[in-house]
Amino acid sequence: MIEHLLHPRITENKDWATLLFVMSFLIIALTKSVFENRFGDFINLIFSDKYIKVYKDSSHLKSGFTISLFFVQVVSLAFFIQISLSIFGYASKTDWLLYIQIITFLIFFILAKYLIEKIIATSFNIEDFMEHFNLQKVTYRTYIGLFILPINIILFYYDAVSKNIPLIIIGLILAINMLTYLISIKNYQNVIFGKLFYFILYLCALEIAPYYFMYYWFTKGIA
Repeated sequence: MIEHLLHPRITENKDWATLLFVMSFLIIALTKSVFENRFGDFINLIFSDKYIKVYKDSSHLKSGFTISLFFVQVVSLAFFIQISLSIFGYASKTDWLLYIQIITFLIFFILAKYLIEKIIATSFNIEDFMEHFNLQKVTYRTYIGLFILPINIILFYYDAVSKNIPLIIIGLILAINMLTYLISIKNYQNVIFGKLFYFILYLCALEIAPYYFMYYWFTKGIA
């Protein structure tokens, strides 16, 4: 008598990811149609600094353009983090509960960091500089989020991915962030050098320490 062993077929649910990808592109398309000229300048950010010069007023930090693309940025970065963890064998890229945890942490981290920066900027009397500095950071990081969104789609639906790919992308993100700081220092050198101590304290407290503790927590957590 032949015995048949039945093995359960495990299928990965990717519908939630597809929905988020489609929603992100719909938001991008809607933003492009509403802010056509601004979106065109934003897309050319890598080739020209026109966008930074035209939309340098701090009021643009809370505009509909910035907020809508901020949502896309967070969705994209959360996907990249989860996919990277999957590539290195620490998580599953189709785990939607993990994705919710990652995106919730990102939103909380960004908003909490922004509020703390506002408090410190008010205490040090450098509000104007911090508003412009934050706007510039948000602009470049949103650009990164949009740039890696199509890459996330490829990495999510393609299984055989080299570990070098996320490392290269992380390297590019770090390089762009460093470029952002250099551009900000150049643009606001008079303000920075006038309050150099406060600026160094800000960098150590809010730009270096949080990411160091995140790295320490993550490496200890997976050890």
